[in-house]
Amino acid sequence: MEKKARSKNRADELIAKIRSRKARPGIIGLGYVGLPLAMVLAENGFTVTGLDISKNKIKLLNSGKSDIDDIPDETVRTAVKAGRFVASDDPRLIAKLDTLSICVPTPLSKTKDPDVSYILAAVDWVKKYLRKGTLVVLESTTYPGTTEELILPILEATGLKVGKDFFLAFSPERVDPGNPKFNTKNTPRVVGGVTPACTKVACAFYKQTIPHVFPVSSTRAAEMVKLLENTFRSVNIGLVNEVALMCDRLKMNVWEIIEAASSKPFGFMPFYPGPGLGGHCIPIDPHYLSWKLKSLNYYARFIELAGDVNSHMPEYVVDRTIKLLNKKRSKAIGASTILVLGLAYKRDIKDVRESPALDVIKLLKDTGAKVLYNDPHCPQFKEEHGIMKSTKLTPELLKKADLILIVTDHKAYDYQWIVNNARLVFDTRNATKKVTKNRSKITLL
Repeated sequence: MEKKARSKNRADELIAKIRSRKARPGIIGLGYVGLPLAMVLAENGFTVTGLDISKNKIKLLNSGKSDIDDIPDETVRTAVKAGRFVASDDPRLIAKLDTLSICVPTPLSKTKDPDVSYILAAVDWVKKYLRKGTLVVLESTTYPGTTEELILPILEATGLKVGKDFFLAFSPERVDPGNPKFNTKNTPRVVGGVTPACTKVACAFYKQTIPHVFPVSSTRAAEMVKLLENTFRSVNIGLVNEVALMCDRLKMNVWEIIEAASSKPFGFMPFYPGPGLGGHCIPIDPHYLSWKLKSLNYYARFIELAGDVNSHMPEYVVDRTIKLLNKKRSKAIGASTILVLGLAYKRDIKDVRESPALDVIKLLKDTGAKVLYNDPHCPQFKEEHGIMKSTKLTPELLKKADLILIVTDHKAYDYQWIVNNARLVFDTRNATKKVTKNRSKITLL
């Protein structure tokens, strides 16, 4: 009887431990999701263990340095010096931890099928060292059903029972790299547990560091929430990208149209066109949902159509570049020098995951053009045939290039100076909207 009562009280015991800051949180995966979470926990009085397979990352973090845009070196240094954070590649440390947050990548395969190998590898670590009274939360974006269909059977194979011996939940990461207003500290958390006790414990955990926690009925619901959020963005960006193609045919300025429509105080939310989608979430997450639904004999038409429009934007940008050179410079693309400004997938960060700039550069090179790039945040990147390095931006370089192609609208750029020294500018982000002189050199997407 005493044993049964103890089993029932494990949730309350862990919650009390969490609230008193005696619980030891562990973060598996110290990237754009895991490291910010680790730092927020450390700042709120927890002693955090970060686990990762990269020895270079572990060495960097333990030396007090960060490799994430939104986390300054000083934040990591303070946590390490205070003994609030340590990074390791030793999974045996899991046996000493009370909460485990899985924050590993979830990419797509070449056939756009979910690659859950990183999740499975992390869960294998957890399975070997899982002990009674532990909370396990998956934060990696995935398809509905992953937590209960994939993770739960593996963990229960240990003989421990969910909701009694350990607690399992899903809480989707909502990281927006480079966002100056919303971050891990103030973005509300959605939490869904396998059982009510799991939800209760997971909510208690997140409430220690995040003001607003929104519980849902299940892990499947929480998984679906994240996919809805990014499918919403993908579909609307696909729509406005198609509007941009329409405006090109109709000889209209799509940016003027969007600005005018935005004057309506209700019933309209502005989205903006661009050279394609980038980052780990928006180009990828909707395909997790589409893949899951195909197994249920359902075709997700909006997702597939938006994906098709967005994925072809780099080709459209290159096609427009070719036409601009022919029309305004009387030059063939193969005899031209193109300077690409911006490599990161969005402004003022160094993240190049799924960046449309990578596709644009490859497509331009395939035409035979000489391609250079500049990005103050990305000094180099690995391409198909080696390393490509950022070229120093000088008046001479700008004057030499046949066309300046703005792919990422970093704030560090002086766009008036760029336009003054350029021969021709193709602006895919409306970055030059405040440029007042020499606007005849500019062509907008």
